[in-house]
Amino acid sequence: MSFVREPAAGRAARSAALAVAASLCLFACSKPAEQVEAPKVAAPTEDKVELTASQLKTVTVAPIALHTFSPERTAVGGIDFNQDRVVQVFPSYPGKIVGAFAQLGDRVEKGEPLYSVFSPDLAQAETTLIAAAGVYDLTTRALTRDRLLHDKHGLSDKDLEQAVSDQMTADGNLRGARTAVSVFGKTNAEIDKIVASRRLDPIMVVASPLTGRVTARNAQVGLLVQPGAAPAPFSVADLSTVWMKADVAEDDAPLFRRGQAVSVKVDSIPDRDFGGAISILGAAIDPATHTEQVVTEVKDPKQELHPGMMATFVIHTGDAKTDLALPLDGVVRNGDGSMNIWVTADDRHFTRRTVKLGMQQDGFDEIVDGIRPGERVVTRNAVFLSNMANAASSGDD
Repeated sequence: MSFVREPAAGRAARSAALAVAASLCLFACSKPAEQVEAPKVAAPTEDKVELTASQLKTVTVAPIALHTFSPERTAVGGIDFNQDRVVQVFPSYPGKIVGAFAQLGDRVEKGEPLYSVFSPDLAQAETTLIAAAGVYDLTTRALTRDRLLHDKHGLSDKDLEQAVSDQMTADGNLRGARTAVSVFGKTNAEIDKIVASRRLDPIMVVASPLTGRVTARNAQVGLLVQPGAAPAPFSVADLSTVWMKADVAEDDAPLFRRGQAVSVKVDSIPDRDFGGAISILGAAIDPATHTEQVVTEVKDPKQELHPGMMATFVIHTGDAKTDLALPLDGVVRNGDGSMNIWVTADDRHFTRRTVKLGMQQDGFDEIVDGIRPGERVVTRNAVFLSNMANAASSGDD
């Protein structure tokens, strides 16, 4: 087999051609077979925004929905004792405390002893009682003798009538003396014992006038006390009901009336709704704050509400109504007080629109003007679109 040697000039030309082909192949191979061009997105303007597919994931778009709103007013206030069921337990007469039986926070029943007082006035009343009882016994025995004498014609009618009168006077004095001692809290059995033994019992026991809880205790053995002289030795409150006091705006005052149902919530028990009813309306508007005080009586049988707690007052002031509404995250509140939403027809191009809001309730804003039923709107993260539009507007400036 024989080979024909290629001329040198031919070999050079063929090598150059191969080099060019290799270069072209390298360039062609380095370029993708199919290059996908990214869709062009229009730059945002002051009132219009176009979102890419990835940007659309940051918002939620849905048709405008309906929500039921109930006209209501709210106010912040505090829990207080029901002042109609709080009693400062003073002694009926002055004296010195010789015993204290209840402690702060104790539950006491009506009639249960709270403290005892040595009372000079009680001692005097018992002295009068013993003397009256002695005179009554004397006149009763004398009347019995005089009637026997009168029956034997040994006593005139006039003298018998005088004996009867003396006995009736003694009986009246005894009854009055017993009543005077009973004012100090002595029972009939205790009074009978004093009369029978002819011995004084000047210790006055002061009992709770109602069933409730001891809310204040100032009683100390040896302390001199006077009726009505603050502080009272004991205070007792019926805590089955409490008051929620709130100050409402002067403009809202005509909306409230006694007996209206009220929802009351406290920060420490946020999931509980303590229902109540308005029991007291302020007689005047506070000229300094232009508010009126509203007092709600709240039932608290488990005694979970404590005076001093902060509370929120919610009251429905009209009939419920259904209207177009957006979640709070779908409404953008501007610094100038205007409210904006973002609407779309194709879920890609969005237009800013100014709306008028009504009530805000249950996490929704009522839209009373600026939107039509069926329109699609951004319901979540609407502020994202506003930031894009505002940034574009600032850039143009």
